Amino acid sequence: MHVYRNAVIAIAAACPVIAQAQTTQELKAELDALKAHVHKLEAMIERSERSKSDDAAELARLRVKSDAADDAAETSGLKGLKISGYIDPTYIRNRNASTSSFVFLNNNSSVNGSGESFGYDNTYFGSAMLNVDKELEGGTRLKISLMPSKGTAAGYNFGNMVHEASVSIPLGGLSTRVFAGQIPDWSGYEYIASTQNKLITHNLLFDFSAANFYTGAGLQFVRGKWDSKIMAGNMNSARIDHAREKTPGLFYRVDYAKSEFAGLGMSGTHSGFDDDSAFGRLDLLEVDGYHTRGDWNFQGQLSYGRQQATAANRYNVARQRWYGLSSLMSYKVMPRLEAIARLDYIHNSRGGGGVFGSTLGSGCKDLDGLEANCPDGRNGFGAGMVWSGDDWVVLDPTRGANRAALSLGTQYLLMPGVSVKGEYRYDRANARVFKTSDDQYRRDNHVIGVSTVVSF
Repeated sequence: MHVYRNAVIAIAAACPVIAQAQTTQELKAELDALKAHVHKLEAMIERSERSKSDDAAELARLRVKSDAADDAAETSGLKGLKISGYIDPTYIRNRNASTSSFVFLNNNSSVNGSGESFGYDNTYFGSAMLNVDKELEGGTRLKISLMPSKGTAAGYNFGNMVHEASVSIPLGGLSTRVFAGQIPDWSGYEYIASTQNKLITHNLLFDFSAANFYTGAGLQFVRGKWDSKIMAGNMNSARIDHAREKTPGLFYRVDYAKSEFAGLGMSGTHSGFDDDSAFGRLDLLEVDGYHTRGDWNFQGQLSYGRQQATAANRYNVARQRWYGLSSLMSYKVMPRLEAIARLDYIHNSRGGGGVFGSTLGSGCKDLDGLEANCPDGRNGFGAGMVWSGDDWVVLDPTRGANRAALSLGTQYLLMPGVSVKGEYRYDRANARVFKTSDDQYRRDNHVIGVSTVVSF
């Protein structure tokens, strides 16, 4: 505004000169026009200053409103709260079982006489999950995940919908924490949630050489590229309450982020009871890694396990041992379309072939007519069967079948939050351990699946 006023003064100072050259009437007309122009400029400046004042008032109003919203969120408990989840209705066809069905929210165990059992064609897919994450002031974190019928504890504690319930409390700084609660197993390169897996089914090591969950407490240390967790507690149990069965077991995992695109991990599970109790000691070890670059992704895992004779393998008192590998490769054919291949193998010949996650049956006979374990016919583990002329009998109760599986699939991002998966899986053993719907035994099986994963 000062600039315009100075201009007016300068013009006014020049008026005597103008008066000498012009008539009084002409001078008056020009001065009137000049005054009108100055008034117009002053009005424009006044409007601009009034607008700035209005903007400042509006900004102050919005700041007050935002502060009130923050106070309301904190008072109601919504501050630091995050809610997420997914559903994945799935279709599965199993050749040996002669089944073709949609799979959604069914049980994956025979607890409470459900009539269903755990199998690689009936694990965590076909599920719904709701996650509630909350971070308190100071860095304490709580997480509750609900997963009806399919959660980690559903097969061990009937009616339990809780998949995870955990708390993580910082000690001194955010890089050192104490945590406690029910924690899903953390071994391997695959995850339980369908949103985090490229294929529908899981690999053999995930299903049959790993725990489901841990209940207890532990410590977590994050130091640069290293993330380490160690925990003491129960394995696959909310409480140990049987005679001569004791905890704690020991569970740990260490991850190293080599770069933005590659990393390594290692985990261990050591749990067990008295050597002469119904359930023997279990030791599981594995190493895993990943490498992602451009359109290519590679993941792999090596596992070793040993277990004393269990109720599932009660006719064989020898300690069982097995080892295996799993490798996955994927390539993005298009930004939305990914092709995936996975190969698994478990060497499982020792001790009758009873890996940790399998369930051997009873009531079979060997070639000498002695009682022996029946194979886990759904999953293809245990000693091989042979036709004796009038019935199937166990060929050698002390020697288990080795297992392999090949999965080929695609994943297509239909739209944000919606993915469609397809998978063909071929499972094979080196003995007749797969049982068919007409009570015959084969060396292999075929499974086809389609799944739609919708997440938020």
